[in-house]
Amino acid sequence: MIVKSPTVRRTQPVQPSRRTFLADTGLGVTGLACGAMLFGDGVRRLPAEESLGSGPQSGPHLVQRAKSVIWIFLCGGVSHLESFDIKTELNKYGGKSIDDTPYKELHNEERINRKLVGLNPGHYQRKLLMPLQTGYQRYGECGLAVGDWFKHIGECADDLAVVRSLWTCHNDHGTQLTWHTGRHPREGSFPTVGSWATYGLGSMNQNLPDYVVLGVPTGDCCGGEWTYGADYLGPQYAGVRLNVAEGRSLPFVTPPAGQILPEEQRGEFSLLGKLNALSGIDYPDDQELRARIRSYELAFGMQTAVPEVVGLDNETAETKRLYGFDQAATQPFARLCLSARRLVERGVRFVQLFHGGGGGGAWDAHGGIRSNHTKLAGQVDKPIAGLLKDLKRRGLLQDTLVVWGTEFGRTPAAQGTGRDHHPQGFCAWLAGGGIKGGVTHGTTDELGFFAAEHPHYITDIHATVLHQLGLDPLAIEVPGRRRLEIDIGRPIHEIIA
Repeated sequence: MIVKSPTVRRTQPVQPSRRTFLADTGLGVTGLACGAMLFGDGVRRLPAEESLGSGPQSGPHLVQRAKSVIWIFLCGGVSHLESFDIKTELNKYGGKSIDDTPYKELHNEERINRKLVGLNPGHYQRKLLMPLQTGYQRYGECGLAVGDWFKHIGECADDLAVVRSLWTCHNDHGTQLTWHTGRHPREGSFPTVGSWATYGLGSMNQNLPDYVVLGVPTGDCCGGEWTYGADYLGPQYAGVRLNVAEGRSLPFVTPPAGQILPEEQRGEFSLLGKLNALSGIDYPDDQELRARIRSYELAFGMQTAVPEVVGLDNETAETKRLYGFDQAATQPFARLCLSARRLVERGVRFVQLFHGGGGGGAWDAHGGIRSNHTKLAGQVDKPIAGLLKDLKRRGLLQDTLVVWGTEFGRTPAAQGTGRDHHPQGFCAWLAGGGIKGGVTHGTTDELGFFAAEHPHYITDIHATVLHQLGLDPLAIEVPGRRRLEIDIGRPIHEIIA
């Protein structure tokens, strides 16, 4: 099944009948709301030869195991070696070069540089291995080894599916965009996995965006707003940033207090509705116009819906403690995680959480990795674990897919007191939404260099997410927009329940 995008035809305006003109212009705000709802449901005026089922948001192709996704991204590159892919051999050979270990033959220049961009040949052989910078424990019935930086998430081990054999093809922070779109910034902008999800499935609510972004994204150097953009799918499928950390969460939508009455704003929207309805008659297949109509109605509804979502007064003290509201270090990210739960409860399709954003990302520990990761993990570990536990006890985890990831890992070799970028092998984990719990899939080699067993390019994570949402990643495409096979990825069936 191919999901087609609407075709914009502007050459010949459609002449409305008198009855159509009076009906469409007389509806005002009601017509605006109706247009937005029709747009949200993927309904539009179509030529006779097209069917409604062939347009965007035509619904799932497969059995839908997840309704919503919470996508957690840690900017800058988290060490896989000391988080969810513990490598004890580093303690044994710390301070030695690779040539001084039994694994010398596994790390030849040809393999190091296979399919990778921006790496210096022999770079890793010349450096000394660094021992683990934190301890680890085994958790749950599955016995998952987790670094002490993430001990709270470790308590949720039996709900996690850890993929330890990811790789990507670039060695710089533009890979943050690759994690979200499958492409590097030098290749241009492409739709993110969140935009594909909303493009394929559409909305489950009328007063909140389908795709919400929380936290500070990566800097413009490394993807910026492209990490939550929709590119050629259209602006209506891009992520909408909400600021839940401050009192005024919608400065770009909510009018300043006392400057405009609700009745006056309603009148303005009514006028906009009439004007847009007139344009809609002339250009019934204009995708951008439909997006604009939808955005006006959505903005009006968000003024009430968003403050209710991010206002956490109704949450119990026990729930807030679960997320970490009682500690200064964890409180900011705890607010994001709890807001994410409240958003998916209210029908938001895709919630994207950033931590450590701006520039290349706070997790980029070229020096002082012990202090860097200790501090940053202390900000996110308890809130993320609280999110998983809260979703599970409310019965939401079975319908909500949680994804934890970062752009690449960190080198087993030392870079002073830190670790360098490492795209050859790293890890991510998924939980809920029809994913197996308490499993690991794939391996890196004994030193954590390469995705050795069941290697997966990062777009396999994208394909797995879309599959659980009921979308066939191979079937969602836009005519005239060629996607490479590596851009699409393939679902990781070994971790699907």
